[in-house]
Amino acid sequence: MLGLDLPTLLRVAAALIVAATVHEYAHAYVADRLGDSTPRSQGRLTLNPLAHLDPLGSLLILLAGFGWAKAVQINPANFREWRRDTMIVAAAGPLANVTLLFLLGMPFKLGLLDFSAPLERLLLTTIRINAMLAVFNLLPVPPLDGSKILMGLLPPAQAISYARFTPYGTLVLLLLVAFTNVLSAFMIPPMRWLVAQATGATFF
Repeated sequence: MLGLDLPTLLRVAAALIVAATVHEYAHAYVADRLGDSTPRSQGRLTLNPLAHLDPLGSLLILLAGFGWAKAVQINPANFREWRRDTMIVAAAGPLANVTLLFLLGMPFKLGLLDFSAPLERLLLTTIRINAMLAVFNLLPVPPLDGSKILMGLLPPAQAISYARFTPYGTLVLLLLVAFTNVLSAFMIPPMRWLVAQATGATFF
């Protein structure tokens, strides 16, 4: 990303901030609605990006074009059915990104916008970033949302065994990103499909 021109980097940074904020707010909102006030008490029930941005992750957004937001903390003990509700909260973030990318893609699909003007390029970048966050976070590798969804679907004994993998999940993700193209192989096809469905365009 460092090799990109400044306007492109700014578009990517703006898109990441919007997408990450919507993603984390969705986690906080759904957890609050399901009875866990932890996100509200920590000031996360807001669309203010400052409440969701991680300092290091934010710096990487500006310098490298990628980064992360501050994870929303929840207390499953506050849920009526903690396994089910934890899974619902985990799914809320990716679903929010998918919803946003389809809303932003509607003007393109209806032929109201093209893909060349600055505003259109910003919207398209935001669509792509939302597709990336949705697909990436659904990977069943801790600490991503997909791991929490999978843990909720597994029988209790298998879920406990899978949970033992949690401390190593971040390291596994870093190794996969740094030394293989496995993540790209899994992520690019569904990302392309989402963008195509949202915009009507067959490119990524």
